[in-house]
Amino acid sequence: MNTQPIERSFADRHIGVNTPADLATMLERVGYESASALADAAVPPEIRMPHALDLAGPRSEAEILSDLKGFAAQNTVMTQMIGQGFYDTHTPPVILRNVLESPAWYTAYTPYQPEISQGRLEALLNFQTMVADLTGLDVANASMLDESSAAAEAVLLMRRASKAGSGAKAVVDRNVFPQTLAVIKGRAAALEIEIEVADLSLGLPAGEVFGVVLQQPGNDGSVSDHRAIIAEAKRQGAMVTVITDLLALTLIESPGEQGADVAVGNTQRFGVPLFFGGPHAAFMAIRAGLERSLPGRLVGVSQDAAGRPAYRLALQTREQHIRREKATSNICTAQALLAVTASMYAVYHGPAGLKAIAERAHAHARTIAASLSAAGISLASGSFFDTVVASIPGRADEVIAAAAASGINLRRIDEDTVGVSTDETTTGEHVEAVVRAFGTAASESARAGDYGFNSLLVRTSRYLEHPIFHSVRSETQMLRYLRRLSDRDLALDRTMIPLGSCTMKLNSTAEMESISWPEFAGIHPYVPADQSAGWRALIADLESRLRAITGYAGVSIQPNSGAQGEYAGLNAISMYHRANGQEQRNICLIPASAHGTNAASAVLAGMRVVVVKNTDAGTIDMHDLRAKVASHRDELSAIMITYPSTYGLYDTDVREVCDLVHEAGGQVYIDGANMNALVGLAQPGKFGGDVSHLNLHKTFAIPHGGGGPGVGPICVAEHLLPYLPSDPTGTFSVSEGVPVVATLFGSAGVLPISYSYIAMMGGEGLTQATKIALLSANYVAARLDEYFPVLFRGNAGLVAHECILDLRQLTEQSGVTAEDVAKRLIDFGFHAPTLAFPVPGTLMVEPTESEDLEEIERFIEAMIAIRGEIDDVIAGKIALDRSPLRLAPHSAETALADEWNRDYPRSQGVFPVARLRTDKYFAPVDRIDGAFGDRNLVCSCPAPEAFEQPEAGE
Repeated sequence: MNTQPIERSFADRHIGVNTPADLATMLERVGYESASALADAAVPPEIRMPHALDLAGPRSEAEILSDLKGFAAQNTVMTQMIGQGFYDTHTPPVILRNVLESPAWYTAYTPYQPEISQGRLEALLNFQTMVADLTGLDVANASMLDESSAAAEAVLLMRRASKAGSGAKAVVDRNVFPQTLAVIKGRAAALEIEIEVADLSLGLPAGEVFGVVLQQPGNDGSVSDHRAIIAEAKRQGAMVTVITDLLALTLIESPGEQGADVAVGNTQRFGVPLFFGGPHAAFMAIRAGLERSLPGRLVGVSQDAAGRPAYRLALQTREQHIRREKATSNICTAQALLAVTASMYAVYHGPAGLKAIAERAHAHARTIAASLSAAGISLASGSFFDTVVASIPGRADEVIAAAAASGINLRRIDEDTVGVSTDETTTGEHVEAVVRAFGTAASESARAGDYGFNSLLVRTSRYLEHPIFHSVRSETQMLRYLRRLSDRDLALDRTMIPLGSCTMKLNSTAEMESISWPEFAGIHPYVPADQSAGWRALIADLESRLRAITGYAGVSIQPNSGAQGEYAGLNAISMYHRANGQEQRNICLIPASAHGTNAASAVLAGMRVVVVKNTDAGTIDMHDLRAKVASHRDELSAIMITYPSTYGLYDTDVREVCDLVHEAGGQVYIDGANMNALVGLAQPGKFGGDVSHLNLHKTFAIPHGGGGPGVGPICVAEHLLPYLPSDPTGTFSVSEGVPVVATLFGSAGVLPISYSYIAMMGGEGLTQATKIALLSANYVAARLDEYFPVLFRGNAGLVAHECILDLRQLTEQSGVTAEDVAKRLIDFGFHAPTLAFPVPGTLMVEPTESEDLEEIERFIEAMIAIRGEIDDVIAGKIALDRSPLRLAPHSAETALADEWNRDYPRSQGVFPVARLRTDKYFAPVDRIDGAFGDRNLVCSCPAPEAFEQPEAGE
């Protein structure tokens, strides 16, 4: 008898259904002998791969960590004083361990179900309050993707909100960062918005202007008095955006106080590592009156059914997936995890601590400036915060090399100019080494509290006065605060998150471990290429694996969200047409079954959306498609299809769809949102796609982080390679006219996660994961169909990796809505499936391959119990408005109240199934009144008095 233990592979641990008994149980129910046989029946044979995935591996966890250490060792960790929007910082260890490295925070989903998201919503409200206070504006959103795209979004906001004529232009000051200018120009060009770059210290240029963009501090480090130019812009009817630095705003008068309408920037230096350029949480703050034009997510304060204050996402009708082709932004994933980190950094340090950090960095910059000036070196500006730009004709490379020899990176602006940026980590020793690199000696150290900019610009207004920024100081307090907030949420570390189209799979610890290593996290995006050799090798390896998986010729990992990937892919298509003299091609066909962001991205890429119908069976209506192609033949730019569709179907005629569009001269964009149903079975680059974006935060295991980070690389066919938004040099010398969508390699900091996932799974493991994802979805569909009919089915009556449960007839009979079911699931300890998308009145369920049979059965048990409660309403046993469905969820405070005056037992409300008696999650609030929050918009931390409960008898 063989008694040797069997070592389990990483794939065995990642895939939840991995025992013969569980597999047999599920296969018997769906009627197939094997998961492979089910996949053969579900996936159209016309698109199936003829061979296995050509990937190395699989690697074990120990091996992958060794591989990653090898990549990390090729990077050179230096003291980073390059600046240009990226600065080193100390992440407080209590935040590093208990936010960035905590699955309670990084496995959560976007807070669309607010009752189970109160912890992260509070953290994001802290973020909004921090940003609004420091910028001096009324409202801030809950983060943007990065500073450059936030500035571009601000230009679009000003265009929408302005009353200027259609021919008006935006004027951007020449003193903004080059990467920001590149992104603004690209976004504006797609929408035919004129951008003029000017020296705004000389006043506004001639012509009608709808918006002005300034930067404070500027690209050359200067801190300028912008009040005059802002006032001039206002007199001409233009709006003003200021790109700013929150740390600088602890010392410098805020944009709001200077009259700006909008402020954008990056919170990276608030405790978020450099990460080789991202992910970092940017922000946008606005004056009152612009709330409905504000892109991104907005956390607001409302109240629950008991009248207690509660948090939620406000004004959700602004969300792009709801507005589709009428959207004003295509942002879907933001940077919630990094926004939480930055907000906790402010909570940890408080206003006095932040100001002390700013004064210390500023004092070091003043010492450098004084030392260089004493040596006769000319400075770009004598008014600065943390960046000194020196003119040293012909000596730039010499000084850069001398500093590098001391372990310090400076910014090479050109052969005659060098920039030096100080930050939280700068020491006196660093200052002395920098000054020596210029060939001089350090002057006497400047004192904190003395400022190197106009005294009229010194901030006198107060900020961060809310008690949350004053009450958490010790590590004990911080640890407990973070734990208290995380305990209020439901994340993947507690329960399955069965969100259709969102692919909430496990993000393993081995995948996550390396991202905070200094050799990865401490690299500035603009270091010399040889210092980031390990990063570049890892990225090149990851790109080659993604090419093998998708069947495309090339990849750019620059887009830092799926929406940015869509935008970049559509730009590539537009540029291809222009290069072929087909500028008139601007029609984008989008089936009704496509992913919600598609239409919004097409609009922002300058295309006109034409919707293609779907049949009653959920497939693309080929008759309508042929008619639309014929009608728009000469103007057809592209079709965007999500495959499998958001209806959970593999359209069997997808090759015919691609051929129709190609024959008419158009291109095929295959949205990779549902790639988890294709990996190892079919390659979009081989069955007709010209471009696809991937969601690394879905298919390839980067965690959602409560609403970000995300990564949306685009994969393209050979003929689109010249139009990839790559910029590996850091000089923005991309192919002429190719828009830059983010910085260098985008959110590079999280790429080791997907690299590790693919390498540890190997080709066979990835393919098995896809098959089990299909099996799990079809098992759920088979088990629940008699209780909640499955809306659409494809080949052999099967679904893809998700299924839509149709509640509409039950709603007609009982009045119980899909939202009621979603809220009731909270009492069972579940995050709801995707609610009302893509079909109103339905729930879309995606179990993914990560969930084991026991957890899937627990979900099925909950849904069957809920159906029983719906039947009680239909039978008249209980009125809907008095039922546990309409009164769900049941918070602990409500459940444990002395009086229970409901028409069902307390045990049914709180413990609807027996297993909950030993493992129960209580929502921290009852059902939230969303309409109240929109009518009474509050988007910053409320006063503590708002949470006081009345004394008994009051």
